[in-house]
Amino acid sequence: MILIGQYDSPFVRRVGIAMTLYGIVFEHRPWSTFGDADKIRAYNPLTRVPTLVLDSGEVLIESHLMLDYLDSLVAAEDRMFPVAEPARRRALKVAALATGMADKSVSLFYERRLHRETSDVWVNRCRAQISGVLADLESDRAEHATPYWFGDHIGHADIAVAAAMRFLVEAHQGLIDMTAYPALAAHSARLETMPAFQTISQPFIAPA
Repeated sequence: MILIGQYDSPFVRRVGIAMTLYGIVFEHRPWSTFGDADKIRAYNPLTRVPTLVLDSGEVLIESHLMLDYLDSLVAAEDRMFPVAEPARRRALKVAALATGMADKSVSLFYERRLHRETSDVWVNRCRAQISGVLADLESDRAEHATPYWFGDHIGHADIAVAAAMRFLVEAHQGLIDMTAYPALAAHSARLETMPAFQTISQPFIAPA
């Protein structure tokens, strides 16, 4: 399989980490949606990352779809999204909040970086949404004393939160006071020490 996209994207990174933890061999093409748009477009007409090319040549274009596919390759008891309810929907909710926050972090960065005149309404809206998600996730994580969000084994929700937090802190330095979110800070710091997180990692590179 081929994973396209740079690891400073929280969406590319969550897929790369999952593949690494599952022991799935893949080729990584660190193409940028700006500098390598033509290359990406040949696989994905949306010119977005991550893009995952399967061994069959089929192309998957959304990170959640990619994880759903990867889960289908392993035994049910090894999947990083739970199979049974209510555990499944609870994990999906945490992952959705994290990826939604990552999406707002990306939007906020582009608003400030690519627009000569920024919209205060949009900036404030994004900041409010990010702060709201952080508060919700902090409260939820603080209620779980387990090593990972939902037990003793890492899951896609854990990865999504850590990847989103890494992007938020690096792309928006000084925007968030992480001392206000000790449970999330501890969660992310712990995961970032894991070999898969250190291997699937790249400092944030602002698009030219």
